Amino acid sequence: MLTVLIVDDEPNVVDLVRVTLEDERVRVLDAPDAAAALETLSALQPDLVLLDVNLPDRSGFEICRWIRDDAILARTKIVMLTAAAQKEDIARGHAAGADHYLTKPFSPVRLLSLVEELLPQSILWARK
Repeated sequence: MLTVLIVDDEPNVVDLVRVTLEDERVRVLDAPDAAAALETLSALQPDLVLLDVNLPDRSGFEICRWIRDDAILARTKIVMLTAAAQKEDIARGHAAGADHYLTKPFSPVRLLSLVEELLPQSILWARK
C-alpha cells in the first residue's frame, strides 16, 4: 500500500488531496503542522510527502531539509504543494531537496500524474 502524508493546515486542501488520491491502495495521512508531521514521518515513513511551505510552527522548507538529512527518510519523495509560487520560493524548495514543486490551486489530474511520475512502481490509477 502506498502511504501519502499531506502536511497542510488548510482542511480544504487536505480534503481535496484525500478525495483525489485515497482508495484501497493508497492511504492518505495528514498533519496540520510540523510537529505532527515529524512525528508521523518518524513513525510511519510514508512513500510521499505533500508539503506546504507556510505552516503554523515551521516552514515546509525546514521539514524538507529534515527529511533529506534523516538516513531512513532521505529517499522519501517530497512535493512542495503550496501557494508560495514566486521563483525564489520554487528555488528554495528545490534547494531544500524537494522532488517537485506544485502550486495551489492545483489540478487533481496533475496531482495524480505527478504521483505516478514520482512513484511509478507503486500505483497505476489508469489500470483500476
